[in-house]
Amino acid sequence: MKQSSLARAALYLFLAASLAAPLAGCGKTVLPSANGQGANGQIANGQGAARGPVAAMPSLFTPLETHAAVTLADAEALRLVRQLSPRQQGLSSWRDMDAAVARSLSFARNKPANGAALSFPGLTATWGDIARSAELLQRLLPSLDAKPELLASSFRWVRLGPDFSFTGYYEPTLAASRKPTGKLSHPLYKRPPDLRNGVPYFTRNQIDRGGALRGKGLEIAYVDETDAFFLHVQGSGRLRFQDGSVIHVLYAAKNNRSYVSLGRVMKERGLLPEDGVNMKAIREYLAKNPGQRAELFDENPSYVFFRAETYGPIGSMGAVITPWVSLAVDRRSVPQGSVAMILTPLPGPDGRHTRPFPALTLPQDSGGAIKGHRMDLFCGAGDEAEHVAGHLDVKGAVYILLPK
Repeated sequence: MKQSSLARAALYLFLAASLAAPLAGCGKTVLPSANGQGANGQIANGQGAARGPVAAMPSLFTPLETHAAVTLADAEALRLVRQLSPRQQGLSSWRDMDAAVARSLSFARNKPANGAALSFPGLTATWGDIARSAELLQRLLPSLDAKPELLASSFRWVRLGPDFSFTGYYEPTLAASRKPTGKLSHPLYKRPPDLRNGVPYFTRNQIDRGGALRGKGLEIAYVDETDAFFLHVQGSGRLRFQDGSVIHVLYAAKNNRSYVSLGRVMKERGLLPEDGVNMKAIREYLAKNPGQRAELFDENPSYVFFRAETYGPIGSMGAVITPWVSLAVDRRSVPQGSVAMILTPLPGPDGRHTRPFPALTLPQDSGGAIKGHRMDLFCGAGDEAEHVAGHLDVKGAVYILLPK
């Protein structure tokens, strides 16, 4: 999924051209008067990765600031549907979502059908409703390329307020070695057998500097130390070995120590400017000041342990997640297994100016830092994914799709 700068520029041009017309006048929308360290599951998304500020797109949608569920008129739902395109989510066809929707449907069907899945002022939905939504979407997928308006006519569209904060996470690809060699000498550890849930374990300093786990046979592979630190932030990644083989390393556990944001520490010390705290800036500073690296890393006592798999990444639903489709959510705000459209700006090539991103999405993951009205968009792997995940920090509109 790695893309050249030229490929990314072409993608941005496509998005700008394809969405310019549908988005014209969005700021004039009138709502009907009927009125995000560490994951709990497999991916430790939202662990406090530093992000740069993103310029707002005030014309993208009318803000909704009240805690409420607002049912949209059919004409408004149709206007939103016309902004959707599978290509802007990396799909060749809406049919490409079939496997992901099937995973959501399986999850929802395993819940008590009459149990409450979603409760907002003006809206209550059961797990049976959530399952029927996923089942209906799966039936419609083969027809949506030719008849996208079916999304508007088949579902009840409900906007959830107040608007959500959006961040992003991705699956990094790390150069790795099976033995310590050169820069690839920092171990990634399996879960220690003496680690107990909820009981504070060795700190980052004790493990990385003090060798608390050295020689215990827990090493999965060896990577660059800075890459390892950011892998702990993301919670999941791919390891590419010198022979070309690739494995996935997935979140297994953490040491039950509080997470401290490296970006915040560096900003407070004046090492980075207020408006320049993002992953790229942090990496550049560490590369120029390697003598400060260990001390800065140790400011964050939290530590993540991994497990090796041949597939991934896996969300907290226990299933593989899909780039530009899967969301990490607070399950008290939005149920996993549901169907949602999001409308939010994404960072452009310079990391600051934005491009609109209307998307048909599936909440399929969660995270320890994903709280309340926050969503974390899974951006996949590669340069584009890293860029968006490293800069995304904006408000967006969220619409839940329920069967009529």
